[in-house]
Amino acid sequence: MFTGFTDETVDFMWGIRFNNERGWFEAHKQTYLTQFYQPMCALADELYDFLAHQRPNLGLIRKVTRIYRDARRLHGRGPYKDHLWFCVEQPAEQWTAHPTFWFELGPDGWSYGLGYYMARPLTMAKLRARMDRDPKPMERLTRDLERQTEFTLETEDYKRPRSAPSRPALAPWYQAKSFSITHQDKLTDELFGRDIVAHLQQGFAFLLPYYDYFVTLDGDPDPRET
Repeated sequence: MFTGFTDETVDFMWGIRFNNERGWFEAHKQTYLTQFYQPMCALADELYDFLAHQRPNLGLIRKVTRIYRDARRLHGRGPYKDHLWFCVEQPAEQWTAHPTFWFELGPDGWSYGLGYYMARPLTMAKLRARMDRDPKPMERLTRDLERQTEFTLETEDYKRPRSAPSRPALAPWYQAKSFSITHQDKLTDELFGRDIVAHLQQGFAFLLPYYDYFVTLDGDPDPRET
């Protein structure tokens, strides 16, 4: 059971940011395991159980990142991350294919939400085609998003929209190359106890109707063939 992150968690994150080399990490590896990685796994397990209970037929899985960067993609950076995250999603051959619930903790703060990491162009084309066919469900979801203050829509946009929106309120979705519905915060006190569990459960519960909408896009017809 998750009992909270600690001051040692924060100290380690800042430490690895400014001492990103093997010697320092090996000297502090036990702190990484007990104060960072293992608590993150415990938190991931609780949120996975919550979401799997809400959607038992989706075959959800949970993943927790490790601290080691891919040696092929260092690009001048050190070999370790200074942040960790977990995600809950449906399994897929291409891991960017499905929408993902996620939580991330770094030395500067934490964030969580729902979205895609580099959504496939076909996924976004199917989203636009679905909104063209029946705009009302996404209009309702967009209104609900605008009425609350926990999450914001963050998009990576095309330089030029691929098509005109069926309704003005839906314009941000038509412009998006990829997107996430995100909450970002500083290192709040709730991280250091169980309050963060209830916070994330409440937020993910709000996001479930969005997940239900996006996760079914794969089953839509290919708009390039119509």
